[in-house]
Amino acid sequence: MAGESPPANRRVKTVDNLAIEQLARLALEEDLRSGDLSTEASVAGGTHAAGHAVAKSDMTCCGGALFGATFRCLDPRVSFEGLTAEGDSVRSGQVLWKVSGDARALLSAERAALNLAQIATGVATQTRRYVDALPRGSKTRIVDTRKTTPGLRLLQRYAVRVGGGHNHRDNLGAAVLLKENHIRAAGGIEAAIRAARQHAPHTSKIEIEVTDLDELASALDARAEIVMLDNFSDEDVERAVTQAKGRALLEVSGGITLERIPRLAAAGVDVISIGALTHSAPAADISFLLR
Repeated sequence: MAGESPPANRRVKTVDNLAIEQLARLALEEDLRSGDLSTEASVAGGTHAAGHAVAKSDMTCCGGALFGATFRCLDPRVSFEGLTAEGDSVRSGQVLWKVSGDARALLSAERAALNLAQIATGVATQTRRYVDALPRGSKTRIVDTRKTTPGLRLLQRYAVRVGGGHNHRDNLGAAVLLKENHIRAAGGIEAAIRAARQHAPHTSKIEIEVTDLDELASALDARAEIVMLDNFSDEDVERAVTQAKGRALLEVSGGITLERIPRLAAAGVDVISIGALTHSAPAADISFLLR
């Protein structure tokens, strides 16, 4: 599996404990709104058990703290042991995390804990594949988008960072990004940029989406700081880099596949944003075995 270790010298911003608990309780509420009939009917109260999570394929580990916290939401006495670090590349069959405590708590929280960890690990694994496709020494960033699962953006963005990627704007108030419909409503590229510059905070850069080289020229003339090249072919991306001559940061988005990453990075773009990091990442195959 490519990417045997996390990116060197990269500190990943973690998710705070309050957010972890909120995510865990949200997942548990879905499963336990009417109790756990199967567990309550078959397992005596006070029974102690231990269990471990096992990777069923090669993957980039992510979500251990959330996995353990989900069990602890039902019983604070549950102990958790992480056998892998966030961002570790693990092999099929490797034990990721261990928990022990009240058997009823372990059984009732099992599915919620796995769901969250599988989503996080799936996104981290997907992201690592794209990051590993960058040419050695490349300064191009692999970046996510807002195409996240409602309610899980915090988790998925964290998983992107664990996988070695970077985050785009977190929400609509975080940055100015003028897309096709903004441009239409504003009356054109130059009008949209002019209006945005008048109203946006002085600390905010202006990014605008363009769909061809003529629109790129208009955006550069209007002094956009960042230009998103939307659904450009590889050849047009190379022309765009030459045309821009460093006058703006260039972001490539739309139709990005793993196979395109080396050429796009070699062309000299600054950012490659990929919705598939989150919206199309398959959940990692992780099983939980109780004893």
